[in-house]
Amino acid sequence: MIRRATAVLAAAAAASLGAPAAQAAPPNPFGHACVPKSTVLFCPTATDAERVPSWDGVPIDVDVTLPATGDGPFPTIVMMHGYGGNKSAFQSASPAPYTDAYFASADYAVVTYSARGFGRSCGVADSRTSPACDRGWLHLADHRYEARDTQHLLGLLVDQGVTSPTAIGVTGVSYGGIQTLNLARLRNRVRMEDGSFVPWTSPNGTPLSIKAGFARWASSDLTYALQPNGRFVDFRTPRPNDAIRPGGVMKKSYNDVLYASGNASGFYAPQGGPFNSDLTTWKALADRGEPARRDALDVGRELTGFHSWMGLTGPSAALLVQNGWTDDLFPAPEALRVYRTFSAAPGATLSLALADLGHPRGTNNDFENRAMIERANTFFAAYLKGQGRPPRHGSVLAFTQSCAASARPSARFRGENWERLHPKTVTMRRRATQRIDSRAGNPATARAIDPIGSAGACAKVKTERLRGTAIVQRRFRRPFTMLGMPTLQASIRTRGRGGFIAARLWDVHRGRQTLVSRGVYRLRDNQRGEIVFQLFGNGWRFAKGHTAKLELLGRDPNFLRTSNFRFSVRVSKTRLDLPGQ
Repeated sequence: MIRRATAVLAAAAAASLGAPAAQAAPPNPFGHACVPKSTVLFCPTATDAERVPSWDGVPIDVDVTLPATGDGPFPTIVMMHGYGGNKSAFQSASPAPYTDAYFASADYAVVTYSARGFGRSCGVADSRTSPACDRGWLHLADHRYEARDTQHLLGLLVDQGVTSPTAIGVTGVSYGGIQTLNLARLRNRVRMEDGSFVPWTSPNGTPLSIKAGFARWASSDLTYALQPNGRFVDFRTPRPNDAIRPGGVMKKSYNDVLYASGNASGFYAPQGGPFNSDLTTWKALADRGEPARRDALDVGRELTGFHSWMGLTGPSAALLVQNGWTDDLFPAPEALRVYRTFSAAPGATLSLALADLGHPRGTNNDFENRAMIERANTFFAAYLKGQGRPPRHGSVLAFTQSCAASARPSARFRGENWERLHPKTVTMRRRATQRIDSRAGNPATARAIDPIGSAGACAKVKTERLRGTAIVQRRFRRPFTMLGMPTLQASIRTRGRGGFIAARLWDVHRGRQTLVSRGVYRLRDNQRGEIVFQLFGNGWRFAKGHTAKLELLGRDPNFLRTSNFRFSVRVSKTRLDLPGQ
């Protein structure tokens, strides 16, 4: 009662200074005092003692931002931070786009919290003052832990009259985007520690469900995103084991940076503890490399089964999924896995957006980012408020690569569905046999296009053709806009173990080349026969007189971990289909 009175007096004082006055006192979320912030009310966890115990007692550092007027319950959006971040990631003193104040100004309640194992949710060392933090380490977006934390917090807010049980949305970037996908597909279910499912209800018994999710820069299958094997293609419905057999090729530079950043800013489980959260052992098994033994494949089963959208079944809440063409961590296939599963599903509501955004090498063009947020505004208003129309089911919005964060937006394309986004195909062919050697390739070129520490998505390098690599080229007599994932078909004959084919598509002009797309295909030992796989994709305009060059290699350091073994591949009847218009 004291806190409520304090909040009302603070609001009245702010009104005398020109801030908008509340028409009615809103509830105090989690019992936290609310104070004016710009045009909204901010209700923070002010001290460690005010943290909210989760379903298992782990203290969660959570803030809620409310509209300036109204007493609830409000349509509610949960905003979830990226890996290594904390609750402040989307908090702003002013209603800047895609922040707590931005959505609260549009009459949503906004929940921002530090995921368990990060920030003051037992992440930083001096936050582990409670015995409940002894096991408060992160579980890497586990359905049974991180997702359940979000559901528990929302249940409390529903019972307190803050959150409307029929108007709950979730959104997040990267790590938060992964959890957005997971929560959307859990929808009205809670996953228990033993892997079973129970209906999601508030502590007082109100049935709950996620209504809409806006996932940004997310992975739908962490196994495939971190160690792709090339088995996903955009014209087949994905299967849960596609990423596990055979074991993929580690994105080394990204895995190294992610492990180190999380270890520095978060709370990792002690090595040798429960396997479902033993990130240190997982990393050691990935570093070991070929051959992929059972213990390493078990990591993939864990990541796919319990930490990824792909480990869930059943219908989903409405989804708006946005990934980056030039995001080498979570590229377009991560969004298309969701799209291919739900695009033809009865009752599904899903739309897709792709642009030059995301993790490096993503440029994150300002104009394109704003377009995505405007699309999200329409999406949430339709599903959480019943206002306006959401993006049409199956529709796709795509931009071509822009090359500069502050540049004018590149070309914008809309498709009724994925296939109509790229109705044309340009084909590149070479029938002759070429040899790929596992130690061939220019390390300097590889460094220039490594997403970690490179010069960005549009860095140019000198054109080259090296022994031990396979090349297919085509010169464009008229402009062509590629939109989608290039499909490679070839006949191969492999000699050796632990091999893979790294594919790079370049735009070549006047002795310089720019990376357009890349991909990787894990080979089985001594594999021979026909193969089909796809590069990660892009939106790229090949100008008149430019040459598209496909380069196939047996390594791509340090983006991909170099194999422990020597191998070679004879490749012939090579064909690359470029989708576009």
